[in-house]
Amino acid sequence: MIDGATSLASLFGASFLASTLIPISSEAALFAVLKLHADLLWPAIGAATLGNTLGGLTTYLIGRYIGSKKPLTQVDRVKRYGSPLLVLAWLPFVGDALCLAAGWIKLNWVAVTLWSAAGRLARYWVVAQGALW
Repeated sequence: MIDGATSLASLFGASFLASTLIPISSEAALFAVLKLHADLLWPAIGAATLGNTLGGLTTYLIGRYIGSKKPLTQVDRVKRYGSPLLVLAWLPFVGDALCLAAGWIKLNWVAVTLWSAAGRLARYWVVAQGALW
């Protein structure tokens, strides 16, 4: 059996990668960790949330520092609703575009981080409840 520390490190890595353009499921990784280590509920939710949020910030930085003047579909939405829209950054496909757009228009990274982490935390809490049920 894999120990708890290794499971949490793997979950962090999977969650980070899943928040970039690599198509893996951080939810499945969280579910698996909690099936092996139900006692690690909050550390697992924390590792998944932190990894996924940092992955989203990586996409934000790509938009901020590598973006060009070409229009992005999500930019207008992010301009209109601002950082609170990043609570949806966990959504597949759309979330990556939101993070990229937020960086593109240089939204405040602290606000982006907080809203993004809040949405991701809520998602992982729901997945965790399913894993422990």
